[in-house]
Amino acid sequence: MIEYIIIAAVLLALELAYFKIADKCNIIDKPNERSSHSTIVLRGGGVIFAISMVIWFGWMIVVQGGNSLIVQEYLPFMCGLVLISGVSFWDDVQSLPDTVRLVAQFVAMALMFWSMGLFSVESLGLNVDSQLMSYVLMGLIIVAALIVYVGGMNIINFMDGINGITAGYALAILVPLLIVDSQLKVEEFIEPSYLIVAIIGVLVFCIFNFRPKGKAKCFAGDVGSIGIAFIMLFALGKLIVQTEDLSYLAFLMIYGADGILTVCHRVMLHENLGEAHRKHAYQLMANELKIGHVKISLLYMVLQLAVSLGFIYLCPNTVAAHWIYLVAVAAVFVVAYIWFKKKYYHLHEEYLASLKKQ
Repeated sequence: MIEYIIIAAVLLALELAYFKIADKCNIIDKPNERSSHSTIVLRGGGVIFAISMVIWFGWMIVVQGGNSLIVQEYLPFMCGLVLISGVSFWDDVQSLPDTVRLVAQFVAMALMFWSMGLFSVESLGLNVDSQLMSYVLMGLIIVAALIVYVGGMNIINFMDGINGITAGYALAILVPLLIVDSQLKVEEFIEPSYLIVAIIGVLVFCIFNFRPKGKAKCFAGDVGSIGIAFIMLFALGKLIVQTEDLSYLAFLMIYGADGILTVCHRVMLHENLGEAHRKHAYQLMANELKIGHVKISLLYMVLQLAVSLGFIYLCPNTVAAHWIYLVAVAAVFVVAYIWFKKKYYHLHEEYLASLKKQ
């Protein structure tokens, strides 16, 4: 426990030091048409997420006495995290072309998959007679996983638009993952300290961001939302690989429903998906319905915790039951999303009409 207290103190000190650097270097977030805030705030405070993992990795090497297995298992992931966080931080400071960010994301994801064991036929459990067919299947799995994971990471990034939502939702994913890790009878799917240190990093960030509108000291920035997405998706991926159960994607249910359905809505409206917008359900709540940021963030956090804890404690521990639960819950939130948009989207249309008149 004393080690975690020390790590928390170090992360707090580093976050405060970053604020001074960001203030001096003018690393700020200016409101735009997508924003749900109206004042200038320090940007990039979410860099603490990547820093927490770097500290964890160094700590593990020291504690394990240079254990080669730890280095072998987590080094590719750490390289990917440093790469994607570095590129995202630079994008926060000075906007980068989409191609640069996308290439970095795919390379970082490939490094993550290396740590997850996706480049091994044995790890994937592909029992195919033909060795060639095994490698073909492995290639197809990797390509599909790359597309899903890069898409998922960007959805998590798009959902970072109000105070507290990224940190709150991260806790709603990391805590259930820690519970599952402690319950697995065969072996842990990930080092428990990985999840604990990640949670500590999120809590440190919460001190400065989980506040009412206009009160946040900093925003996560792309470095924060992309970084924490990378950290969470790695842990979730390791769980899925070990259990061979994709239904654990239920741990991303709320963001998945809002993010994916909003993309579908924008496609139906023939919008450019690369342009800024305010069409997510949480954005309608914050902007058109004037609901407080903290209340919305808590709502998303509580809903995801309810889904995840229900999955863990109420759903029978079989693959069939998991999938039934996943599909049933997904159907509920799809219906809820459609109802919400039908009832309140006209307010956003009125907002857009007012902009055209100006």
